[in-house]
Amino acid sequence: MVLAVAATLVSGAPAPVAATGQVAPPATAPSPAPVYPITARIVARHPHDPGAFTEGLLWHDGALFESIGLEGRSEVRRVRLEDGQVLARAVLPADQFGEGLALWENSLVSLTWKTGLAHRWDAKTLKRTGSFRYTGEGWGLASDGKALIQSDGSATLRFRDPKSFAVQRELTVTANGRPVRNLNELEVVDGAIFANVWHRNYLVRIDPASGAVTGLMDLSDLATEVAATDPEAVPNGIAWDPVKRRLFVTGKLWPTLFEIALDPAP
Repeated sequence: MVLAVAATLVSGAPAPVAATGQVAPPATAPSPAPVYPITARIVARHPHDPGAFTEGLLWHDGALFESIGLEGRSEVRRVRLEDGQVLARAVLPADQFGEGLALWENSLVSLTWKTGLAHRWDAKTLKRTGSFRYTGEGWGLASDGKALIQSDGSATLRFRDPKSFAVQRELTVTANGRPVRNLNELEVVDGAIFANVWHRNYLVRIDPASGAVTGLMDLSDLATEVAATDPEAVPNGIAWDPVKRRLFVTGKLWPTLFEIALDPAP
């Protein structure tokens, strides 16, 4: 199965498509960065906990790490890829809604939705080693090796100091010159930022310097295959294995984690 681009703007409005397959810019606007299809192939399917409200996902040290949401059910897990077995877990307080997850050096950092707390965990033991406070909502989190990148459901990404969690800079994400709102789970792939868009069956590739969306991957076939009946069972969860160059994609309450091989970017 080949995954390609959704022929709509990320705002949800219909988009004119150029003969090349790129989204055409408005005739009167300055030429924005072209949005190319991200083509890829599903190479494997792995079991995923259908009760997991996935908010963050990453690959590290031969295993998946996952942040689970919902109050009273939130936790950070280490999960075996082959069978989806939970190997270790750290449970959040019942009043906290777990969100995005990122790796920094030998620690994991996880967000919470509305409590303004980010937690730091030892990546081997999952013992909590500290917390940060921040303002606003926490949605997605990723690391580019220099900063932690946070989304909050808007079109803005915040680059934060991994040691203090202070904001270093902000980046507005746009496609065809329009802001891309509802940015959720994040992952860094070969220097670009991949992001799920809440309640959309695609992910976007973002230039970390300009904020321009440079690619879209259609996840509609994946969503159709899992046939989820819960309206909140939407795509959310991106992990990148840079050694074997494979992308893992899943969703909230999905029974399947898809292993994907990316075709070279244009």
